[in-house]
Amino acid sequence: MMDPVRNPFAPGAGQRPPELAGREKELAAFEVVLERIARGRPERSLVLTGLRGVGKTVLLGELRSMAVRRGWGAGKIEARPDADLRRPLSAALHRAVRDLAVRHRAPERVESVLGTLKAFALKSNPENAKLRDRWQPGIDVPATTGRADSGDIEIDLVELFTDVAELAQDVGTGVAVLIDEMQDIGADDISALCAACHELSQSGAPLVVVGAGLPHLPALLSASKSYSERLFRYVRIDRLDREDADQAVLVPVDREQAAITPAALDALFDRSGGYPYFIQAFAKAAWDAAPTDPITVEDVAMAAPEAEEELAVGFFGSRYERATPAEREYLRAMAELTEGKDDPAGTSDVAVFLGRKPSSLSPARDSLIKKGLVYSAERGRIAFTVPHFGRYLRGMEE
Repeated sequence: MMDPVRNPFAPGAGQRPPELAGREKELAAFEVVLERIARGRPERSLVLTGLRGVGKTVLLGELRSMAVRRGWGAGKIEARPDADLRRPLSAALHRAVRDLAVRHRAPERVESVLGTLKAFALKSNPENAKLRDRWQPGIDVPATTGRADSGDIEIDLVELFTDVAELAQDVGTGVAVLIDEMQDIGADDISALCAACHELSQSGAPLVVVGAGLPHLPALLSASKSYSERLFRYVRIDRLDREDADQAVLVPVDREQAAITPAALDALFDRSGGYPYFIQAFAKAAWDAAPTDPITVEDVAMAAPEAEEELAVGFFGSRYERATPAEREYLRAMAELTEGKDDPAGTSDVAVFLGRKPSSLSPARDSLIKKGLVYSAERGRIAFTVPHFGRYLRGMEE
């Protein structure tokens, strides 16, 4: 039996796969961004978009590691619906400043920036909050007065970003702010973030924002600030092509001095559709199911039900459970209209299928978008954010 302890595959939310295949172009492009900004040359911030399971979070983590290796200050946050941006952003920038402080020769400069950061963070407390209920950031310096503490998120963010970027400039590097689930940032905060990026890009400050989110993120940014179309460079992250999908399996297997047959690779690609998360799930199950080396097509077939069951619970089921009965009805209608494929469905077609007026379905659709289960693919059309979700929903009916 193949040794399960040596199984190299690791499906998990944001878990780096053993071989980050098919993302060389994005990594090389970010290397250029880091170098250009460090040299004081203009460069746009970056936004990664794609469906769930394509590896956006993993790629974001890899970009952060690249920045840290070059001596940059780097902080990463995950945006949450209806949550204030100040607190998580304060924590991320605190991490970035600590990265820079190791190389900085003037402790008073570092403390000055930390004071500005603390002033920015404290503004997340409601004005009428009692002293004992006030949140205190873990920054051990007095808060600065008159800098990043106006209470206007747009003004404060520009001032904070400027101070942190100047600290990085002192040591000849830059700052990277990485934001996952960027589509969940509130309207006021996303507008302020765009304005701050715009201001800093005009001044040439060495700070870059790297966002990752669902496919409708560019439309949200454009609705917030029209110039965001020119402010960010958008990169669509998609499923892997056949060659890269094979590499994602072959390289880890080879490192363990094991093998897999060409027919088994065919089966893995068919099962996973080239989506990195699914590749990990099916490859892990196939390794564990294989009685001997090499892994065969029979092993993949034997393991598939276990992998699908795990995906049904952890990947699909957990999201489906978050939907209300009305929202589930909407999702199932989409699944039927698309015959389980990942294609978008017409919102009017959903209404006809359910025998309802389109306006009566708007609350369910808007809530599903907010929960990140569907997105507006284009005007009048709606699609799943989760690959193979329609197939899963149809399978529930069987």
